[in-house]
Amino acid sequence: SGVVYYASELLDRAGVRHGFSTRVGGCSQGPFTSLNLGNPAGEVAKDTDENIRQNYARFQDAIGMTNALRTAVQQVHGAAVADARAGQTFADGCSADALVSDDPQRALVVRIADCVPILLASTDGRTVAAVHAGWRGIIGGVVTSAVRALNAPPGSILAAIGPCIGFDAFEVGEDVLTAFQQHFPVRPPTRTLAGGKGGADLRLAVRRQLLDAGLPDEQIDTTDRCTFSHADEFFSHRRDHGHTGRMAAMIAAKRT
Repeated sequence: SGVVYYASELLDRAGVRHGFSTRVGGCSQGPFTSLNLGNPAGEVAKDTDENIRQNYARFQDAIGMTNALRTAVQQVHGAAVADARAGQTFADGCSADALVSDDPQRALVVRIADCVPILLASTDGRTVAAVHAGWRGIIGGVVTSAVRALNAPPGSILAAIGPCIGFDAFEVGEDVLTAFQQHFPVRPPTRTLAGGKGGADLRLAVRRQLLDAGLPDEQIDTTDRCTFSHADEFFSHRRDHGHTGRMAAMIAAKRT
């Protein structure tokens, strides 16, 4: 179909339907070329709702979720986890930065354009979670909250960390450096540059939080793909100064 996406070997082996989208294979144009799955905030030009709808249909078809109900939240860079398990009342678009579900009819989705997408699943694939973690979410504990929300022993959880802004590209101010150094007092995933600025390694920070939550190292999948550096593959809020599209990470519980 022309849709290009990334997948985790760990989740594939567990039989869990999932995918991390790229910007390749959609119908959008201009700064949203081409597989755009969300609009930027603020007073900037937007992609059409119809383009986004068609792009989601293409992506879901490519990852084997054609008929799954897309289930999303209003991402606010916090630590709340929305419960979309079977039998629960789920308010679509509620404020949260992670979702958990055991309903194979639901496709859990988080949108990203530099932040870290994390997909979680119990080893039997029956319970899954999708997580959006920017630097505020990492400091706020959204990763740990999502692991706990699975209600499974950490040793029986699989995690896949998707493409995000890389260490070399994520320059931050003194306030962010201080927040990371306080949150990670031993070997903080940062470096200091001239003028009080520095860099933060979001991918490493998430991995360390997953390990601290009890996940075995061999049950954490990751990637070296940088949304900022690989413009042919990814949208990037920072690189494109806010006028850009969105990728998505999507996961669904295993069918019984």
